[in-house]
Amino acid sequence: MIKYSRIAILIVVDAIAINLSYICAFLLRFDFNINSTEFELFFPVYGDNILPITLICIASFALMGIYTSMWRYAGTEETVKIAFATILSNVLVLGFITMTGQMLPRSIYLIGILVMAASVITTRLTYRLLRRLRSPGSFNVFAWKTGEIDIFGKNFIKVMVVGAGDAGATMIKEIKRHPEHGKKVVVAVDDDKSKHGQRISGVKVAGGQEKIRQLVRKYGVEEIIIAMPTAKQKDIQKIVSECNKTRCKLKILPSLIDIISEKVTVSKLRNVQIEDLLGRETVNLNVREISGYLEGKIVMITGGGGSIGSELCRQIARFRPRRIVAFDIYENTLFELTNEMKKKYPALEFEAVIGSVRDKARLDRVMANFKPHVVFHAAAHKHVPLMEGNSCEALINNVLGTKNMVEVSEKYAVQKFVMISTDKAVNPTNVMGASKRIAEMIIQEKSKTSATSFVAVRFGNVLGSNGSVIPIFRKQIEDGGPVTVTHKDITRYFMTIPEAVQLVIQTGAIAKGGEIYVLDMGEPVKILELAETVIKLSGFVPYEDIDIEIVGLRPGEKLYEELLLSEEGVENTHHEKIYVGHPLEAIEELKVLLETNKLEEEIVEVCNGSEEEIRNWMRKMVPNYKNNHKKINN
Repeated sequence: MIKYSRIAILIVVDAIAINLSYICAFLLRFDFNINSTEFELFFPVYGDNILPITLICIASFALMGIYTSMWRYAGTEETVKIAFATILSNVLVLGFITMTGQMLPRSIYLIGILVMAASVITTRLTYRLLRRLRSPGSFNVFAWKTGEIDIFGKNFIKVMVVGAGDAGATMIKEIKRHPEHGKKVVVAVDDDKSKHGQRISGVKVAGGQEKIRQLVRKYGVEEIIIAMPTAKQKDIQKIVSECNKTRCKLKILPSLIDIISEKVTVSKLRNVQIEDLLGRETVNLNVREISGYLEGKIVMITGGGGSIGSELCRQIARFRPRRIVAFDIYENTLFELTNEMKKKYPALEFEAVIGSVRDKARLDRVMANFKPHVVFHAAAHKHVPLMEGNSCEALINNVLGTKNMVEVSEKYAVQKFVMISTDKAVNPTNVMGASKRIAEMIIQEKSKTSATSFVAVRFGNVLGSNGSVIPIFRKQIEDGGPVTVTHKDITRYFMTIPEAVQLVIQTGAIAKGGEIYVLDMGEPVKILELAETVIKLSGFVPYEDIDIEIVGLRPGEKLYEELLLSEEGVENTHHEKIYVGHPLEAIEELKVLLETNKLEEEIVEVCNGSEEEIRNWMRKMVPNYKNNHKKINN
């Protein structure tokens, strides 16, 4: 009802503006001499046709969509619409007058177009002005500031916008249009010196990022918005580092790919996350290569409900497989993933299957039923400290589970088998790493005689995965601290879950069989510095608001991780972020156990012994496994 009332009011206002425009056109055409012979000759023609002229003009406006535009957000497009609408209306009026055998000077139409366009645009600008005057804080000129309270008594958070490009300018305008968000942009910064001193919607671009701290103090800034969706991670890191020297809250616009085809709005803002700082540049995928082995195929993902497995499901779905089979023992995450996939990809055949890779009979039934062409094996026990106290479970799940998957994959003629491995398999100092190294050797041995391409992909820690360090830090900060770090010098490699999964999928496309692929993890990150950054991004000061406590290395933990054994070497692939190591021979005893099909029997027997006996057996299978079970203090 409100909508139609607004349209009715606009039509009445336009009717008045149209007729005033024609009257002005006559006055201008005849030099305001209303007693001239020509004025007295032509003006009655207009007077006699005032109704059809008005209706023709209103109809032209409606045809051009003038009455369906949201004038509170009007811009150049709406102005152009008005210009075309006035031209169209006067052309139609000219046609109508001519067809009815009447006549008006051509100059009346030309002058009428200009005056009418100006009149209608003025009414819209007035409409916007009145709406803004009703919204407190929209105009700095009307705001008498006392601290952060304006003349209307509304509290506003003083905001600095970093980035005076298109996204930054749009963000400033959006905040001005929506004072209900309680923000007021008081200053902007940009490293482009040509913009310094200029204003965006009344907001001054006062300098580059080197002036952030100075400008925060000068303008009393409480919140900083980084509006640079196309910026590289290194640039974002520098800006966040500078912003962290203030006590301001930090917000960021998501990357351009996340807001493509959508309007830049205040609602798109989110807190700066550690992923923004540690994530790398966009992964370049060879879509044709990937589509060749996934499109139209049946793909099975073990551990499909986990952090890596679920992301594999999401990203593989983009390449139009015939069916995705997500296999997992944990029903809750699989249930949530099923709902998500059916909503996002309704045409995709998505199968959620409950089961364990430890149960070979169950695996055999599943494989016989679905007969997948490609398998991504992500099911594994991965938490280092937990596996130190549950070494038998690590052996059964990570080693026998992989063996079971390898055997049923070969039996049912799987084309490609990609196992998710870890940097902890390199010179392992813990049970989890040693068990994954044995799993790697199993697939390398099987690839020698199988038609299936068996490969493994190694990478380090993924940001935000279940049990990873950053969620732990965030929980500790929520609880008031302290944040615990095991050693002041400990470092780790990090990559985002989407980046890791994209590279895993790409690896499947280039895999031949038996290789250990290694992903480019970038530079290692000091965990102590990571803890400090997470505290700062949470709005606190390290060692003042939230303390950091060094607690000593956990059982099986290294100071630093490696990605390749020295004897494996490394070679480039045709993808800049994927490397391949030379296959190594498994030790003779493991070969014999695989050939005689007695590995399972031996592991079951070993598991009946003590923890030390299990570790000794693993050391026999993995000679470079150095038992580091004893807790090391700083």
